[in-house]
Amino acid sequence: MKRTELVLPISTAVMVIISLFAIFVIAPKERVMGLVQKIFYYHVSAGWIGLFAFFILFIASILYLATRDEKWDIICHSTGRIGVLFTSIVLMTGPIWAKAVWNTWWTWDPRLTSTLLLWFLYVGYLKLRKFIGDNQNKMSYAAIFGIIAFIDVPIVFFSIRWWQSIHPVLFTGTGFNMSRAMLPAFFTSLLAFTLLFLFMLDYDMKLERLRRDVEGLKKDLLF
Repeated sequence: MKRTELVLPISTAVMVIISLFAIFVIAPKERVMGLVQKIFYYHVSAGWIGLFAFFILFIASILYLATRDEKWDIICHSTGRIGVLFTSIVLMTGPIWAKAVWNTWWTWDPRLTSTLLLWFLYVGYLKLRKFIGDNQNKMSYAAIFGIIAFIDVPIVFFSIRWWQSIHPVLFTGTGFNMSRAMLPAFFTSLLAFTLLFLFMLDYDMKLERLRRDVEGLKKDLLF
């Protein structure tokens, strides 16, 4: 492995360690919620990566339909898998916080409901890719589905502003709705998750290219 290829994984590992220190050592314990509040840093960061991944999938889907270049479909497939993974983390960490604060694991709040719908949409996207046979049609149909599914992304983001919601609002018209002492942990967590996303995307895309190359060789051998 070249030295330049080690930059991203090492940077990611270092940033994850820094974020852990910032969350559990530097950030103060919230007066009302206590230690359970610290799950917020991972919950929000995972949510950011999930939405960001689906945004990239949306752009790459448009570019695939415009160019028919398979590299864009590889990006779509990889970001779809990563987006579902991080949205799953959101849906698992959210109820842990909710049980401690709201005394319930789940409520059909607009943010929670739209996020669950988002998860189902992109799980469906991955299933569509798996079960459609013809490769060219699969990439085209998947791109169309990816564009349509993205409609739910802004709904998730704006749901707590469009409808009455008990979900906390992080960004307000006056800034961040949190103590300044919590901001270093918040931003280091966001950066750590972003680097982790880039590392996972790079790794997954390489594996996907290799998988497609192997499939191509198999077809050549059969004929």
